[in-house]
Amino acid sequence: MIDPAKAAMFKNRLTKVFKHKSKLAKRQNITCYRIYDHDLPEFPFSIELYQNNIYIAEYLRRHGMEDDAHEAWLMACLEIIQEITAVPTDHMYCKQRKRQSHREGQYEKLATEQEFYTVKENGQLFLVNLTDYLDTGLFLDHRITREKVKQLSKEKRVLNLFCYTGSFSVYAADGGAASVTSVDLSKTYLSWAEKNMALNQNTDPKKFHFVHADVKQYLKTLESNSFDLVIMDPPTFSNSKRMKDILDIQRDHAELINDVLKAMTAGGMLFFSTNFTRFEIDKESINASHIKDITRATTPFDFEGKLKRWCFEIIKS
Repeated sequence: MIDPAKAAMFKNRLTKVFKHKSKLAKRQNITCYRIYDHDLPEFPFSIELYQNNIYIAEYLRRHGMEDDAHEAWLMACLEIIQEITAVPTDHMYCKQRKRQSHREGQYEKLATEQEFYTVKENGQLFLVNLTDYLDTGLFLDHRITREKVKQLSKEKRVLNLFCYTGSFSVYAADGGAASVTSVDLSKTYLSWAEKNMALNQNTDPKKFHFVHADVKQYLKTLESNSFDLVIMDPPTFSNSKRMKDILDIQRDHAELINDVLKAMTAGGMLFFSTNFTRFEIDKESINASHIKDITRATTPFDFEGKLKRWCFEIIKS
């Protein structure tokens, strides 16, 4: 069980942040948002609300508890979360993960429940899975970036690299893109992206393309002037057996970005994002007329002071 004083501390903190964030979310008509992120070291959780369900990631640490004691402690925490949020514990999904500064685990499957829920964000529909993977299928920290992409997509040829489940592609299509090409190395996530697009009636095969490919190799095949707007949110590091080469984003980002710029029209825009906390962009090596750090401008209210990613707006000369 939880020490009563610590339980009161957690309850008070969760009450405060939930009251504040739920007000902001209601004002913005947002139903999927992060409530709590390791605010107290004794309660190392990330807690996210997905409409009627809660996803809880417990960061592993040396807590010194036996398995049974830890299970009892966790159940007591869930009961506090239920009391504050009014979401019943049978609508909570809890995972354990190592604290990491990037999304290295996004392709790691943990279960095979295949339990998907449809959620809405800014009028767009998305399938989320709170049981099978470390990540849910919708990265909440890019909510503002997705909206930026939508506003810029009208009549543009849009390329979504490392597309994951295609959330940027859905926004681009809603923004009136002339075409949207989604590229990923994972067939599982590419299929998920297709389902998300279909959920939003984006099924025209002449406009919406899904490419199963290693992005590093795919970029080498593109002709110039192929795309007007590109989104690239790569993993920090990948050595997948399906890749021809290892991806190290700090080492490789300038080459990746330059290959993207070669495939873009003059004045075209690239949104480049990375979750590598120690990332330093190599502006001198990038052939762009404009590179702007938009990390703060794309930080949603529920990630203020907690965001561990970078985002850049890059324009081709």
